[in-house]
Amino acid sequence: EIMVITLNEVIDEPFWSRLAILAVVAVVMTVLVYGAVALIVKMDDAGLRLAQLPGAVASFGRGLVKAMPLVLTGLTAVGTAAMLWVGGHILLVGTDELGLHLLYEAVHHVEQAAHDATGALGGLVGWLVNTAASAILGLIVGALVVGVTTFVSHRRRAGAGTA
Repeated sequence: EIMVITLNEVIDEPFWSRLAILAVVAVVMTVLVYGAVALIVKMDDAGLRLAQLPGAVASFGRGLVKAMPLVLTGLTAVGTAAMLWVGGHILLVGTDELGLHLLYEAVHHVEQAAHDATGALGGLVGWLVNTAASAILGLIVGALVVGVTTFVSHRRRAGAGTA
């Protein structure tokens, strides 16, 4: 998504400039994402090592180890919500671009009404409405996909058991 946003920002640049900018953004984002993942994955290892040292450092290390289940649970919740939101937004905008305007326009009208009704907070409230609608759409489509794949999987297993 960041690459799409970047491409949208540099679309009027010459080809080689766009290529260079996109390459730099891709490398930076890859380093940041994988660096953050590496820190999270190694956080409990670092905590365990620090716990073996004397004094307050050991307490900090034990705290890191104890915090890992909470951190991972939180990341699971935030990651799931983000995937629903982004996926729903891609579907919302994509269907509009494919000529199916009803859903996008409905969300846009509610977003605009919320924006207009809330004064100085209009931009934030409008964004929250769009975000909530995108997340709900992502949840619905995701639930349908899970339901269909579960149904197909059970049918295949049932069919394999009778053959």
